[in-house]
Amino acid sequence: MSQSAYARAGVDIEAGDRAVELMKAHVARTKRPEVLGGLGGFAGFFDASAFKDYEHPVLATSTDGVGTKVAIAQAMDKHDTIGFDLMGMLVDDLVVCGAEPLFVTDYIACGKVVPERIASIVKGIAAAAEVAGCALLGGETAEHPGLLGPDEYDIAGATTGVVERSKILGADRIQAGDVVLAMAASGLHSNGYSLVRHVLLEEAGWQLDREVPELGGTLGEAMLVPTKVYAKDVLDLIEKAEIHAMSHITGGGLANNLARVMPDHLTATLNRASWTPPAIFQLVQQVGKVSQADIEATLNMGVGMVAILPEAAVDAARAALEARGVENWELGRVEQSEGGQERVVMQGEHPVAG
Repeated sequence: MSQSAYARAGVDIEAGDRAVELMKAHVARTKRPEVLGGLGGFAGFFDASAFKDYEHPVLATSTDGVGTKVAIAQAMDKHDTIGFDLMGMLVDDLVVCGAEPLFVTDYIACGKVVPERIASIVKGIAAAAEVAGCALLGGETAEHPGLLGPDEYDIAGATTGVVERSKILGADRIQAGDVVLAMAASGLHSNGYSLVRHVLLEEAGWQLDREVPELGGTLGEAMLVPTKVYAKDVLDLIEKAEIHAMSHITGGGLANNLARVMPDHLTATLNRASWTPPAIFQLVQQVGKVSQADIEATLNMGVGMVAILPEAAVDAARAALEARGVENWELGRVEQSEGGQERVVMQGEHPVAG
């Protein structure tokens, strides 16, 4: 059989079809009762009559990608965890306002469709969607020969959720005297990889297969630890304790992300002495001689999610998180702001590791 003109141009339609077949079982496991139809249509359908029990349903949406962490997955030829990084960046931006993630769609651009690799990526996205409790409603795989190398790909996605309008969390609920509660990150998550790669791989010349005792394995394994998906943990927390606001700690670090939900008249004072950043953060700072200000403005430093809540609700909140195995601690307090004071102030020093 002669090769098609499109195939000669570098696009393999049959490989794309095989990839769809391989991913169907993974996608099927994420199906919610509200999902209509199956994989392969031009659009995904979600039954909006599910909102009839809401008094005033508000839809929330978020879109994001994984960034340069995909370069680590490609270099290590391990593709079944990067989906957790995508889902974490998507659904956990929704839950901080109190919204339940309903469904997600993904987009994979690659230089060459390798069905098994695409299916492995989707397997991770689907597994993370199960953890988040939302449906993988659809997606797109695009082959871009000439723009991306045969082993290169990038992934992005979008998600939609719903929240009762009267229950939307945010700055308007925060009060002086509130406690700032931290939830531990699983690692670097999906932000700051340009800095980490530059410092450790380019400047220091370390290899991904380098054994690093402080990390308990290789550098590559530590860099590829998947993002923790907090969605169900946070929804359970909101149900069991009074929460005023939340912040997902992503690009820009702890203080910058927390500032996004702080009102002008209040300041969150955070205590570095309340936790020790995991070894990977200390390694980047020490090897790269990165200043405290620079690293805190780039990496999450071991804090993946933050809740702001009244002091009376702290015990219930911590009990709910601990029941779900989420490491947490009191990070700081909210105070009345003095003239010209920052919305978030970092104080003290981290304990010395070991």
